[in-house]
Amino acid sequence: MLIPAAMKQTIRDLKRVSRSRTPYRAKQWFKWLSPGLSLKRWLVVSATGMVLALLGIAIWTKLTPVYYLLQFVETALTTIATRVPNYISGPLVVISGILLLLWGQTRTMGSIHDALKPEDNGELIDALMERRRLHRGPKIVALGGGTGLSTLLRGIKTYSANITAVVTVADDGGSSGRLRREIGVLPPGDIRNCLAALADEETLLAELFQYRFQGGTGLSGHSFGNLFLAAMADITGDLEQAVVASSQVLAVRGEVLPATLTDVTLWAELADGRRIQGESSIAEARGKIVQVGCVPETPPPLPRVIEAIAKAEVIVIGPGSLYTSVIPNLLVPDIVEAIAHSSALRIYVCNIMTEPGETDGYTVSDHILAIDRACGDRPIFDAVVVQKSKPSARSLIRYAQKQSHPVDLDLDVVERLGRQVILANIMSEDRESGMVRHDSLKLARTLAQQFSAKR
Repeated sequence: MLIPAAMKQTIRDLKRVSRSRTPYRAKQWFKWLSPGLSLKRWLVVSATGMVLALLGIAIWTKLTPVYYLLQFVETALTTIATRVPNYISGPLVVISGILLLLWGQTRTMGSIHDALKPEDNGELIDALMERRRLHRGPKIVALGGGTGLSTLLRGIKTYSANITAVVTVADDGGSSGRLRREIGVLPPGDIRNCLAALADEETLLAELFQYRFQGGTGLSGHSFGNLFLAAMADITGDLEQAVVASSQVLAVRGEVLPATLTDVTLWAELADGRRIQGESSIAEARGKIVQVGCVPETPPPLPRVIEAIAKAEVIVIGPGSLYTSVIPNLLVPDIVEAIAHSSALRIYVCNIMTEPGETDGYTVSDHILAIDRACGDRPIFDAVVVQKSKPSARSLIRYAQKQSHPVDLDLDVVERLGRQVILANIMSEDRESGMVRHDSLKLARTLAQQFSAKR
């Protein structure tokens, strides 16, 4: 019988797909035997337990079921061997057993996959191995605030799930400032950004958390996440518990902690003698900052922050606005003390561009010295990450119009301060707008390389 050409092509395609899928499926199955998943030992334990349970039942019933079972098996095997040659019946039984085993295991794993990740088309074993890798990642503590900290977190969560983000609570502008003034809650904005950045998958729920109302009496300018955290803080009693509850909702990798639960107000003294009160007013004052502090003068830290720093293998400070995002965390004396006594790899991520009103004309060493002064003239980090190349001419012109320029590396001064310089291309540049930011993945890769080298 002649087979149409189209059918022949279909058969060839099916054979090719079958051949290409077979090695893939075999590879996926062998992954279950990979070391570190802790599956093989428990499968052996389970099988041993089943055998012992059946043996116990047999002993309990005086072996009668075992006797009849063995007799039945013997009769069945004798009958099969008599009627069907053993060189046929043996392989048939073996193949049938293997097929049933594979079918049962495939359906079992499929059911587990559908229950754990119903919308994910990837393999369950890959998801389990990825989860195991992340939970074995280094213990990282990241301190900062603003968009800089959330940018960092979005990258390092791909290397570890053991992350503690320590967030400043000095913000008094925008939606956070309004909630702080009107209902007395600690500013939730930076915490909200960090929770969204650490969400296991930045899905629709994370987007909802970041949603900002555009209209409505009293709602305009507020983000849904800020209102959610404010409500949770009122229900649970404090911001720490509100963050824990929100972390569970968003399936956060790691944890986000406020540096303190004290209502902190930031102040700055300028070179012209002015004293500026409030985080949002400092940059607007447009003066050279000589000193920063807070009221109360020595806010107590959150105990879990100190515990996280004590256990940390890597401590990252920044990136972010020097005086309004990075240094406010270091105005909590016990946090500085804990970092100073830590044996972790301590790294500061320097900003790429200067910030008008805060760091006009600052070099890398100026950033370092400002942090040292805030910490009582004691060095609390060993190395500084600096962007290697300059932004494009278009970006430089755009920033120059706002009196912002690249942070120059004065290498000799930095080395005299005893800090290692890590030069790396960690910049993300929008070609259309000319906006310059740290690249989450590039920055995380650089930090991971430093940690691996230290290990």
